Parts: sequence; structure tokens; C-alpha cells
Amino acid sequence: MNNPRTKIINAPLNRVEGDLEIRVRLEDDRVSEAWSVGVMFRGIENMLKNRGPLDGLVITPRICGICSTAHLTAAAKALDAISGAKVPANAIIVRNLALMAEHLQSDMRHGFLMYTADFVNSAYKKRSLYDEAVKRYEPFKGTTVIDVIKHTKEILETVAIFGGQWPHSSYMVPGGIASNPKMNDIMQCKYLIDKFASWYEKRILGCSLQRWLNVQNCADLDAWLDESESHHNSELGFYIRYARDIGLDNIGQGHANFISFGQLDLPENSKVTGRSQNSHFLIPAGFARNTEIEPFDQNKIFEHVAFSWYADDNGGKHPFSGKTNPYATGEESEKYSWTKAPRYDGAPAETGPLAEMIISQHPLFTDLVNTMGSSAFVRELARLTRPAELIPAMKQWIMELEPKEKFYSHSPNITDGEGFGLTQASRGALGHWVSISDKKIVHYQIITPTAWNGSPRDADSIRGPWEEALIHTPVKDSENPVEIGHVIRSFDPCLVCAVHAIQGKKENIWKI
Repeated sequence: MNNPRTKIINAPLNRVEGDLEIRVRLEDDRVSEAWSVGVMFRGIENMLKNRGPLDGLVITPRICGICSTAHLTAAAKALDAISGAKVPANAIIVRNLALMAEHLQSDMRHGFLMYTADFVNSAYKKRSLYDEAVKRYEPFKGTTVIDVIKHTKEILETVAIFGGQWPHSSYMVPGGIASNPKMNDIMQCKYLIDKFASWYEKRILGCSLQRWLNVQNCADLDAWLDESESHHNSELGFYIRYARDIGLDNIGQGHANFISFGQLDLPENSKVTGRSQNSHFLIPAGFARNTEIEPFDQNKIFEHVAFSWYADDNGGKHPFSGKTNPYATGEESEKYSWTKAPRYDGAPAETGPLAEMIISQHPLFTDLVNTMGSSAFVRELARLTRPAELIPAMKQWIMELEPKEKFYSHSPNITDGEGFGLTQASRGALGHWVSISDKKIVHYQIITPTAWNGSPRDADSIRGPWEEALIHTPVKDSENPVEIGHVIRSFDPCLVCAVHAIQGKKENIWKI
């Protein structure tokens, strides 16, 4: 620390759902060490104890105002498992459509309201594409920003039609859904999906969905970009050109472990099929080391608290046995975050759209990761193009809904027992683990995507995914460390899901 080229930066990230502080050590203008700090305790699990089993359907969607449908999905699936409820095809489709609509709005809003806002940072004023970036992405004024707000608001109307409101809807129940959509509802949702798809093709891709889906490798991506002006000048085309120009393809590589819990159950007799023939999900579950995929087993999930402000548990615990006992130490302790440290088979793993692409063996993203690693560029590219993977299934499923068939199958009473509900929220793997005794919740544990991505060190002192992704990142100006923001925001942080926020001590802090 006596090296004059060494500096510590404490950087709170704005434009994050909740407050996040990133502390890094710079040596010779590169990150040599990083700590991800969640700044306040989140006690949702403890709030649920001794409540009725159905209360989780009302409380957990209020954990987050962006991914509330995902929390409702996980909570409902956990109760499906405990009760043994059989969910009819109509209800599976409605649950899927609502979750996918939430993904579409989140992916577009993060990409063009949160992520590309850094493209207009003063650090890039001398770049040739800077003026065009300002025109598109200047906060509250950019043409793309305004257009994205409008169209993402409309696609969310599908959730409100099926569920009565968004966010914080609670219409999913053990055995299906509580609403009974009519043909007019279904046709209105079809119109909204078709309208969003048309806008996405024209504005974001600059081509048809099918043309984009034919991009299978790095060479195809370069050929697509140069194929026409509509590709070159689309939002996706501009992102690729600008991100490469500022070097996002050279930063943000982490552990290169990926996890997906799988999502979007395939109903019987549907024409929709997943990428993986052996999966009953559209997006399969799995774990990957680089691009080598292993079968998923939720029994291999453990949470560590060695560096988290919780009472020590002598190593990692599975969510069914883990506790949420806050223990706020002083500066004498190594603990530094309210976020726990989930691990799979002992390893940290990133989650989100890129992980889904790798687990799905998507040829383009498999080639990109094998070629250049899991960079910030590739991570955000996966998010911007995930809608192209989802929209065709949405179009098919909305047509397969049968309003004369049932949307709810009478569920047996919720008996004592335990169950888990796993899905993919917009930011990645989300799980609820629930135990019921004497008709009350006695144990509830939630692992969110940001807990995976933004975890602190574990019992073996291994960094979390975005802590690791920051290592070796060059920082040209410690007064304006925009590079740190590029890396962290490529994971789309959502701290309200992992912690709640508090105004803390802000000495020597640089905003990014």
C-alpha cells in the first residue's frame, strides 16, 4: 500500500435497483482487488415465518418492482410442489407469457436506459460515435430512451390483463392462476405481443427475427453488421460498433462459470420446443464451466456467510438448512456485505441472459465466449438479443390458449412439507425454498440473481462473479471510473432483491 501507484476507490453505483458500493484497489491504473458491498440487511425471509403458506404469494412479489412476476412464479412453483398441484396447460402458458413480458421490458430498459447511459460519459467525448450516442441515449432526452419507455410500457399491459396489475400482482396460485382470461383478453395480448415484436425487429434489430436467428457465430455477426444500413444503424448495430470502439470486448471476464435454473415450462401438446431435447423447459437448467455443460442439481447449491454480515454457519448451507440471522460486526471483522455468497458445487457462478445462452448451447454465444471470453460486451449483447429468443414462443403460446379450457386445477390442501420453486428472473437464477409445518411457514430462503452475481467472498475466500470480473480492468481516470460501471452494469445489478438500502458513510467516494 506504500506504492504511490496504488489507490483505493469506493464507488457507489447509481442507476442500480437499490444501492450498491464497489470498493476497488488500483495498482498502476488497473483493478487489482475488488469488494462488492450490499449496504443494508434484507429480512424478507424472516418476515414470512409463522405466516400462512399463501402469504408468500403476496409478500415476495413486493421484494422488487422490476422482477415481481419472477418472484411470484417461484413462490407459486414452490407451493405447487408442496401441495402436489397439477397445473393445466392454459395456466402454464399464462404464467410463461407474463414472465416473458417482464423479461422483454427489463432487457430493453436496462440496455437503453441504464447501460448505454454510460456511452454518453464525458470520457468518450473525443470518440467519433459520441454525438450519435448522445442523440440516442442521453438520459430523459435521447430518441431511443423515449421510444423504449413507450414500447416497454405497452408490453407490460399483457401482465396486467392476465394478473390485474403490474408490478406486485398475485394471481398465480397452487394449481394455476386465479384469473379466467376470455377471448377478448387473449386477442388484446396477441396484439400487444405482435406490436412489440414489430417494433423490436424494426428499431432494435433492423431485420426480421429469423434473419437475426441465422447469426450462428462470430463471422456471421460481422457479416450481419456489414450486410445493410438497417443492420448497421439499428440499436443493436450501433451497440456493437460503439461497444467495440470503447473496448467492452476486452473487459469484464470473470470466473467463466454459468448457472441457469431453467424456465418456461413446456405444456403438453405445445408446438413450442426448447433448444435442449432433454429439457421440459424452453430455457434449460444447467451449470457450465466455460462452455462445458453439466446437469443441474439443486442439492449442490450452498450459501456462505464467511464475509457476509450474518452469524457464522461453519461453511456453506443448503437453502433448506440455511439461516438468515443478521450479525453486524464492526471494522475488526472481515465481513463486508449484507449479500450472502451462493455457490454451486463449491464454485461461484454468474447468471443472467448470457448464462442462459451458454446453457442452451446457443451457437453464437458459445462461439463468442470460446473466442473472447465472457466480456462485458458479450454479456450485454446476450441481454439485448434475448427477446429474439422469446418472442417466437410468445407468439405461438398466445395462439395455443383455449379460453374454454380450465386455467386452474383444484389443488389439494397445502400439507406440512417442503418444496422449492426455481425459475429465471430477468437477471438470472431465482429460487424460493419453503418449509411448512402446522399450516404455517417455518422456513423460507430466497436466492436471487444478484446474490449469485454480486456475492462477496465465500468460506474459501473466493471472490464473487462480478468481483472477479473487475480484476485487471483498466481505469484511465480514477475521478471518473466509467470502466467499473461498464463491467458491473453488464450483470444488471438489482440490489433490492439482495439487500435494502441505507445512506452510509461516503468519504472519498467517486460516483460512476
